[in-house]
Amino acid sequence: MTLDMLQQTNNFLGFGLGLRTQHFQEVITNQPNIDWFEILSENFMVAGGKPRYYLDRIKERYPIVMHGVSLSIGSTDPLDWNYLKQLKTLINHVDPPWFSDHLCWTSFKQINSHDLLPLPYTDEAIKHLSERIRIVQDFIGKPMLLENVSSYLSFKDSEMTEWEFLNTIRRESGCFILFDVNNIYVSSRNHDFDPMDYINGIDVDSVLQIHLAGHHDFGSHIIDTHDHDVCDSVWELYERTLRRFGPVSTMIERDDNIPELNELISELDQARNIYRNVFSNLSSENPTTKPAGLIE
Repeated sequence: MTLDMLQQTNNFLGFGLGLRTQHFQEVITNQPNIDWFEILSENFMVAGGKPRYYLDRIKERYPIVMHGVSLSIGSTDPLDWNYLKQLKTLINHVDPPWFSDHLCWTSFKQINSHDLLPLPYTDEAIKHLSERIRIVQDFIGKPMLLENVSSYLSFKDSEMTEWEFLNTIRRESGCFILFDVNNIYVSSRNHDFDPMDYINGIDVDSVLQIHLAGHHDFGSHIIDTHDHDVCDSVWELYERTLRRFGPVSTMIERDDNIPELNELISELDQARNIYRNVFSNLSSENPTTKPAGLIE
């Protein structure tokens, strides 16, 4: 990674939302108190049209980061260079500080499952992933973040914990982590582990962005749905995450049952309040320290 790319990763963007179609015009008209937006990359890869029109107007006012769902970095299929060229074209247009996708696979023999499928936590998978990540990041020319996904089944062949797996990939490939706190909570309930083991197990210099979202709790298991408000348990984990990693750009994802924008902003204000409580001695505009350590 170049020095310029490393310098870009020092940006603390503040508190953002996923940019959704039903909020386009309101964002342009009212310029609400939102620090930045995250777009779903695949929704804007076609040049022209209304989505790109609104995106161009919004990016004049707000920083934009890009989040994808189709990279399939963990697949054994060859990298999709047609997709990567379209992604790079959009990145050159938007100029985000970083781009992200998921630590998973979605395709097999060029058939897209449209699901974020987990990987076995093995040395073989680390070698496979790290090589592909390096190729993609070098081609794009921007820092790349990979998000931990929710999971519902475990692989018998796994040789390590998920956080050990993620740490090793980060070190071997030079990518960074998009830390989804809700996904950690979902997986911890589904697999019966302590989520604080995960949070404390991740290298403190690895996390550049945080996702918060809602889920559906069935009692015996949880499904990551992004169609509910963030629950109290995830807010508590978010506070502990900040204490572990320091100031990290944070956003709320809402992909279904999407409420009015003012409701999402109110929820985003909860994240701001937690941040202020954790870093009451820091300026939210220019945080200068990143406390680190194991959180009980």
